[in-house]
Amino acid sequence: MISPLSLEIVVLILGIFMLLVESFSKSDDKQGLARFAIVILSALVGFSFFTTGNAGVDLSRAFYSADATALFFKRIALVTTIVVLVMALEYRTVLARFIPGVTPGAGLGEFYSLPIFTCAGLMFMASAVDFLLIFVSLELVTVSFYVLVAYMRRQSTSLEAGVKYLILGALSTGFLVYGITWIFGLTGQTNLYAISEALHTRDIARAPLLFGVMLTLVGLGFKIAAVPFQIWVPDVYQGAPTPVTAFLSVGSKAAGFVVLLRVLEPFLGLSTINTNVLTLLAILAGATLLYGNLAALPQDNLKRLFAYSSIAHAGYLLVAVASVQNSPTSFGSAGVAVGYYLVAYLLMTLLSFLVMIVVSNHSRGDDITHFNGLAKRSPFLAFGMLAAMLSLAGIPFTAGFYGKLLVFAAAIQAGKFVLVGIGVITVAAGFYYYLRVVAAMYWQEPNDDTKITLSFLSKFTIGTLTALIFIFGIFPQPIVQSLRSVPMIQTAQH
Repeated sequence: MISPLSLEIVVLILGIFMLLVESFSKSDDKQGLARFAIVILSALVGFSFFTTGNAGVDLSRAFYSADATALFFKRIALVTTIVVLVMALEYRTVLARFIPGVTPGAGLGEFYSLPIFTCAGLMFMASAVDFLLIFVSLELVTVSFYVLVAYMRRQSTSLEAGVKYLILGALSTGFLVYGITWIFGLTGQTNLYAISEALHTRDIARAPLLFGVMLTLVGLGFKIAAVPFQIWVPDVYQGAPTPVTAFLSVGSKAAGFVVLLRVLEPFLGLSTINTNVLTLLAILAGATLLYGNLAALPQDNLKRLFAYSSIAHAGYLLVAVASVQNSPTSFGSAGVAVGYYLVAYLLMTLLSFLVMIVVSNHSRGDDITHFNGLAKRSPFLAFGMLAAMLSLAGIPFTAGFYGKLLVFAAAIQAGKFVLVGIGVITVAAGFYYYLRVVAAMYWQEPNDDTKITLSFLSKFTIGTLTALIFIFGIFPQPIVQSLRSVPMIQTAQH
């Protein structure tokens, strides 16, 4: 059996190796680095199924947990990074136009290397059960994104996006650290399980504890793009290189929600904290659903539409988190909804961004009008985008539909009928703006009659993601059963 920590070690070694090759190799073309990384990361996905668990580990004294939850989110991070590297290969000609002195495929080693370090940070976040490791891994992810977002140095929108992300990312980190400081000052602990033990064995003032929890939630709210902390999302998503936008949309959100679930667990056993926190989360979920879906309605730029769509999907995930109840089984059902929804969101979002990159390379734009007549130019790409749009909208027999079904089921079980009503209304809004893209592809005449060609790697990736959307939409049991095999958040063994 393989130690789970070895997965992160291999990813870090891979990132360092790629940077060294970039620094000392005389070859201008670094595409081989990205392909090499794709092979190694794919192998790690397979090895992750042969790793050992937490046997014999006292989690109340540990920084790192290797439970089933952690392994599940590690696989999400690895798969997301693989698809992002495929996108980066397709996007290299666009990068070349906005990086001084770079010819297509040359000098892009850093752009292929930084997602590897981001992946390592996401994997550490999935296993972090101590605020110190949560903070360090979060900073590894955030600092990598600071560079990636502003990578196109000749494009003003990319630089503007980088500055906005830097300022608001630093602000969110300040809130998170301040909240951790309050919790540590009251409990004397940074380990989440040790905090849980302290809360149940010591008399700790509830008001300052609630204040610390709220500050921590504000910090995490920035990371998952929940309203009113979403102000950075539209401009950053539109200005960043498209592969980075996809990485921000999927990888960062998945890690943010697993950290949110882990951080909440110690405090939900206290009735006063439980009531206030879940009420706040319900309000945030409703506001995020309404803002994200309504703001997406008038958008003509596809990247900006996906930015507001990302906010909307954060709202659906928050509905599941807000539906947590006091019993461990109820928490597990909310965790299953979050886990499955993130898998569905990964498939449909990465697919839509990959198709968008290919089309934008040929059309020199990412507005919805650039997708006019895509079904005539490339039926394969049009069907891939159709599958992504149907799943994002929540059409039956897609993974997105079953994800929303699990979220609404958890909300009904918890009695959150207002959130269910808001969710139904916003799903209807989603039908409009997602199906606008479908209408452009199939009902409009093409602006350009040239056929769109695809590399084998991109074609294979698009075909796989499209198939998985329908497979997991019709047969969701493999993912659901793997999530239900253990509680989403495990109770510490004291």
